[in-house]
Amino acid sequence: MRLLPKQIETLWTLFTAPVVWAAHFLVSYLGAAIFCAKHQQLAFGFDVLRLGIAIITVLALVMIALSGWLAWRQWGFGAHKPPHDDPTAHDRTLFQGFATLLLSALSFVAVLYVAMPLLFVTECWR
Repeated sequence: MRLLPKQIETLWTLFTAPVVWAAHFLVSYLGAAIFCAKHQQLAFGFDVLRLGIAIITVLALVMIALSGWLAWRQWGFGAHKPPHDDPTAHDRTLFQGFATLLLSALSFVAVLYVAMPLLFVTECWR
């Protein structure tokens, strides 16, 4: 029994990793901004916020890694070297897989950079 289809040929796979990164960015920074604006009225501290952002960071990284693995599989596990510029359906699929793989890698690094302040910021600054 297969859990994943043999090949996913849609442009939605191309945008998955950047959308996950953008959602992670918004949730992380909006969550921190709202917490810092209302921290006197909340029943939890900054460490709980940091833990929440760490959890969504791990979830985002897992989703992006899955997207990258699907793209690597669509690209043929690296068996076909670029450029994929022939006007054929096969080369279009390989190009899309390679482009998705590169976007996944970029989004993975971007999520890490968004989460990096968790290592250094320990309280709200005013």
